[in-house]
Parts: sequence; C-alpha cells; structure tokens
Amino acid sequence: MSGLRTCLALMALFLPISPAVALPATAANPTMDFAACTGRLSALMEHQWIVDPPASERTRQQRARMIDLLEATMHPADGRAVLNRRVEAKTAQALLLTRARNGSHPRDAAQAGRLSERALSACLSLLLS
Repeated sequence: MSGLRTCLALMALFLPISPAVALPATAANPTMDFAACTGRLSALMEHQWIVDPPASERTRQQRARMIDLLEATMHPADGRAVLNRRVEAKTAQALLLTRARNGSHPRDAAQAGRLSERALSACLSLLLS
C-alpha cells in the first residue's frame, strides 16, 4: 500500500492545478496542504452527520484519500506540525459551516458559505477523480 500512496502523492504533485483553486498559503509544502484539507474534510464530514448523513459517506471516502496523500508525503518528524495544521483547518472549516448554516445575518451566512465552498473545492481539486 505504501507504493500506491507514494504514486498517488507524486501524481497529485505534478498534475497542473489552476491558480484559482490552488492553496496559496503553503504552495511550497504539499504536506501541509494535505493536512489542511484532511482537517477541512473532517469538519465537513462531521457537519454532514447532522445535516446530510448520506453525503457523509462520500466525504469520508474523500477524506481517506486525502489521508493517503498526507501520509505519503509526510516526514515523521513533522507529525506535531501536521496535526496542528489539521486541527486549525478543521476548526476554521467547522466555524464557516456553522456560520453558513446558523448565521443570524444573511449576508454573513452567505459569505461563510462561499468561503467554505471555496476551501473545500480547492481541496477536492487535489484528489484524482
């Protein structure tokens, strides 16, 4: 399985990604991109358990693929930093999802929804279809 993970990670690294959907904050460090996306997908999956249980299975599968990419690119010494990035991204995504669903101001809720969708779209663009 390790060979498959390495192959997938290399393919993801060399596939062209549009600048509009790239993750600009850590473009030089794909491991941290995969960590952030794993956190974002974790938040989405947990949100879907409440609002759309059938969709959570698809998200769980996407998250599993992202974890494979993360593990294939991660250096063991980076474990703490990777976990920190995952938790930060999960927390931020959960906040956006909560604001989008439960926001008291329609404009704020709509903006949170757009930001959430944009972040998740960038992550999903890293996965091979």
